[in-house]
Amino acid sequence: MPTYEKRAFKYRFYPTDAQAAELSRTFGCVRKVYNLALAARTEAWVLRAERVNYNATSAMLTAWKKTEELAYLNDVSSVPLQQALRHLQTAFTNFFAKRAKYPRFKSLKKSRKSAEYTSSAFRFRDGKLTLAKMTEPLAVVWSRPLPEGAQPSTVTVSQDAAGRWYVSLLVEDPAVQPLPAVGTAVGVDVGLDHLLTLSTGEKIANPRYERRDRARLAKAQRELSRKAEGDGTNRGKARKKVARIHARIADRRSDTLHKLTTRLVRENQTIVIEDLTVRNMLRNGKLARAISDAAWSEFRGQLEYKARWYGREVIAVDRWFPSSKLCSSCGVMRDKMPLNVRTWTCACGTTHDRDVNAAQNLLAAGLAVSACGAGVRPQRRSPGGQSATKQENPWREL
Repeated sequence: MPTYEKRAFKYRFYPTDAQAAELSRTFGCVRKVYNLALAARTEAWVLRAERVNYNATSAMLTAWKKTEELAYLNDVSSVPLQQALRHLQTAFTNFFAKRAKYPRFKSLKKSRKSAEYTSSAFRFRDGKLTLAKMTEPLAVVWSRPLPEGAQPSTVTVSQDAAGRWYVSLLVEDPAVQPLPAVGTAVGVDVGLDHLLTLSTGEKIANPRYERRDRARLAKAQRELSRKAEGDGTNRGKARKKVARIHARIADRRSDTLHKLTTRLVRENQTIVIEDLTVRNMLRNGKLARAISDAAWSEFRGQLEYKARWYGREVIAVDRWFPSSKLCSSCGVMRDKMPLNVRTWTCACGTTHDRDVNAAQNLLAAGLAVSACGAGVRPQRRSPGGQSATKQENPWREL
């Protein structure tokens, strides 16, 4: 009997003017309800040490709709508003469990524009999706088919900063079948000169999408800075132009990473990477832009969920492991390895490429971890009190 798991399928759609206006109103109401509920819960906790749960905020929403000031909340579907309260409850649950920071208020300019509809607030029939408060179905571009017979349980509509509209359908999908087991394993060393270096000796170039569009982005940002704050129309156009360039960079980067991670998962049973704290590495002012452009965190995230889908194993080796200073042939470790040293010769006579050697050492360490059943060591602090950052990668501004 097949097993099922929840999967989201995201598509682009093109709303009519009436649909766009209705969705924009819904986004605004969702943001308003979320902020009101967050303010009420914060006030209750600070002044009375009282925890307000979802049921209490739901009752508040009913009362808010009856006031003259917030009567406009009745003009949109109530389901996205209730879902906003549920999302706030989840945020508080994660906060009290110390899995996340305290929830923040949603900003008009910076917060993601989205609204979630449950099955009672939409109709999906014959490949047509119609939301509550709308008479016509959305013009969705079905770029890939949904699983046969799938019926969405929730639908999330969103608009990005570039003005593009998306709809995400959460469906029960037969679990992705594990790929046939293979006997290959690979170590992967990430970097800036080359995006990935494999233990096989292959090097994958860093496309540097942000650098390619840097001049265009800088020009658009200068044009935006010249627009007066009160000039809503022209400033909005300039802001959208900047957002489109950012979206182009992000889309191309994501596409490249998807292709690379899919290839690695298909070709290897075990993939060994280094456990990096990218957030701390971004504190390096000179390299923060290059590190962000390389998107190491996104690479790891894609690799891990695809490995889980297809029955592969991803092993993260502790970042303090001296992968670059250790000879992969004889095991002797050098005392120092400056970042400008790209090739070096060990006392045993083996000449190493720094990155390939690091990937080979990561592979050996990862296989040892797998054989011993040990996990990744917890993060530790450096002697100066700062979180550890990657010590072995080539941090050259290229």
